Amino acid sequence: MTLTAHVPTPNASRYLQQLCKHWSHKFETDFDTEKGVIGFPMGPIRMAAQSDALVVTIEPKEDADVERFKMVVAEHLDRFAFREAPLTFDWQ
Repeated sequence: MTLTAHVPTPNASRYLQQLCKHWSHKFETDFDTEKGVIGFPMGPIRMAAQSDALVVTIEPKEDADVERFKMVVAEHLDRFAFREAPLTFDWQ
């Protein structure tokens, strides 16, 4: 299963980098200004920065609590986006 959310924000690159740096102390990460991957225990998190949105894709493992996974990602991004939080996540 793969879930993707297009999160409207003009600060996609900044939030992508902040989240990757934040979790790089605990998990394997690979990122630049346009894309990032976090080796999260519940499954990989992939992000791509666009000019007007952050595209977030999660790939929950079979035993992952999908709703919790979505919530953890959204809550962490909202912390970095406190000036415009809560961000809108349209998971599909």
